[in-house]
Amino acid sequence: MSNVGQHLLSGGLSGLASTIFLQPFDLLKTRLQQRDGRLGIRQRASVLRVAREVITADGVLGLWRGTVPSLFRNVPGVALYMTSLTQARMAMANSSYFIIAPITAGDSSKSGSVLPKLSSQGNLLAGAVTRVAVGFVLNPFSVLKARFESNIYRTQYNSFPRALASIIRAGPSELFKGFVPSAMRDAPYAGIFVAVYESIKRQTSHITQSSSVLSSAGVHTLSAASAGAISTLITHPFDVIKTKVQVRQEDRYHGLRRTVQTIWAQRGISGFFDGASLRVSRKVFSSAIGWAVYEGLLMVLNNGKQS
Repeated sequence: MSNVGQHLLSGGLSGLASTIFLQPFDLLKTRLQQRDGRLGIRQRASVLRVAREVITADGVLGLWRGTVPSLFRNVPGVALYMTSLTQARMAMANSSYFIIAPITAGDSSKSGSVLPKLSSQGNLLAGAVTRVAVGFVLNPFSVLKARFESNIYRTQYNSFPRALASIIRAGPSELFKGFVPSAMRDAPYAGIFVAVYESIKRQTSHITQSSSVLSSAGVHTLSAASAGAISTLITHPFDVIKTKVQVRQEDRYHGLRRTVQTIWAQRGISGFFDGASLRVSRKVFSSAIGWAVYEGLLMVLNNGKQS
């Protein structure tokens, strides 16, 4: 299997695993973020209360509503992102400005990684550019994902093929709805994530001084979970804006500026952090699972090729 094929397979499997296990986090986050207006005491629903409402209406499996569009978004999305990210980093590693260490077999054995090692600015740039590019291509599935998770579209979105056909007929305005706030979320998120992930991984690998698969998996899991938590908290307001734009149909949610003004007028600063705990939890788990699977499978495939 070619290197690109290995990266696509590893990324796809990591996206599949994280999506199936963590879809309830996304659904509950969307339900919290979709709310409109100033919230009274009865509307300040806790995560557990929203979960009970979903289970009462649709059963336990209702927590996995939106899994199909999530798979269409995340499996190719993670595969393309991780593959493109690695290819971009490999290309940037040819520049003395971005690289911090030679890419050799010895390096991978020390750090438990077969990926290129770049400077922080190199990782920031590579992560931001590739994440936004992949997000643009797959934005239609992001729109469908948010709407399937929302109960606002409960009667309209019963079939994934029909829902996809409907937004295709609606044209670019629906296909790329919410892309601007998505890009404003994804560019800093991915840049910060890759830079922090590589920094923690590099420092942790020096402490463990072990190149075993188990030790490497632990390093990757810890590094990805920490990077996911930090980058998610910083960029969460744009995730709230993105959900409002993609889910709400009122005029006050048409466009980035009007949406920001509406959220501020209704809720103040707290409105920009609806569902933050769920998104942080989801990103911590998905990052830990995704990058451990991705780097672990690459190590296994690389070792098999060398043996």
